[in-house]
Amino acid sequence: MKTGKHTMLGGIFILLIFLAGCQNAFKAQPAVNPKQITITDASGAKVAIPAQIKRIGDAWPAHNEVVCMLGAGDKIVATTTAAAQRPWMKVVNPQMSQAVTAFDTTGVNLETLMAAKPDIVFTPLNNKSAQKIADLKIPVVQLMFNDFDSLKECFRLTGVILGEEAKQRAEKYIAYLDYNLNRITGITAGIPREQKPKVIHITRLAPLMVDGRDTIINAWITVAGGINAAETGGEVSMEQLITWNPDVIIFGNTALALNGVEDGARALNGTLQDEKWRRLKAVQTGKVYINPEGAFFWDRYGAEEALQIQWAAKILHPDKFQDIDIVQETRFFYRTFLNYDLSAEEANRIINGKPPAR
Repeated sequence: MKTGKHTMLGGIFILLIFLAGCQNAFKAQPAVNPKQITITDASGAKVAIPAQIKRIGDAWPAHNEVVCMLGAGDKIVATTTAAAQRPWMKVVNPQMSQAVTAFDTTGVNLETLMAAKPDIVFTPLNNKSAQKIADLKIPVVQLMFNDFDSLKECFRLTGVILGEEAKQRAEKYIAYLDYNLNRITGITAGIPREQKPKVIHITRLAPLMVDGRDTIINAWITVAGGINAAETGGEVSMEQLITWNPDVIIFGNTALALNGVEDGARALNGTLQDEKWRRLKAVQTGKVYINPEGAFFWDRYGAEEALQIQWAAKILHPDKFQDIDIVQETRFFYRTFLNYDLSAEEANRIINGKPPAR
């Protein structure tokens, strides 16, 4: 561990937490019932919630990690199929093994949810099940972010909902995120556009799907000193990918249903031997990567975006970020924010998209 850097970081934490606390826009208002508070969620709705949350339902897979990071992981009693399948999440938050699976891609199992008796349910914005849950008289809070500013708003609002300790944890995380955003963009902002690599982030191979603009993926590519070659997201043709001809290709762990397993990586290597794929500059130069995956995917919507920007910066500009030791940063992050002491071997497994060793 680079003790000097993280000692300095601790001081920066204190200053930024103080400033953020002074400027925090999320101030819960007392509700008519003294045992409730009223917050405004991402949909603009005012929601009356219990002043003390003891049982949580979370229909947004990425947000389960946020709840865990804010110190309330042991309160999750109902979760999603996707969150329940994250093996590293169960390592850092064993309560996930006890939570019922009430949400999946088709919606919500209302009977299962009611049996879990949550005090509150978090959902992604415009979730089709939100009204059904609200009809059960369970407070529903809709959340979303697609850039780093809205990420911080989401974390702060969650902290307000979960209580004073969670608010402090949110500010500590935001201080760390801001420190790294400033550290990285302080270098990448000065790189001439023609020296920034064109990057494609692939979400799925069959059909071929990429992440475009107005996404958190585009945000971290930009911070790390790259240019998102995908003008639009969603399904694209191989011919379009060849036309974009990216310098770097990053495969999300959702591509090929990888989930970090070695079989998926071997299948990907086979795909890249195809004649069309071999026409791409990134394949020819060997600049093809599989994104890390920890308690949640690093590349989309989770707390590990703070690690993603560091990993991506080192991938895109290794000469400019030789000081970043991503293994040590991963261990520091898990110990500081997820209360889990990763070994170097475990950190390497996460960085390489592998599940915990059995």
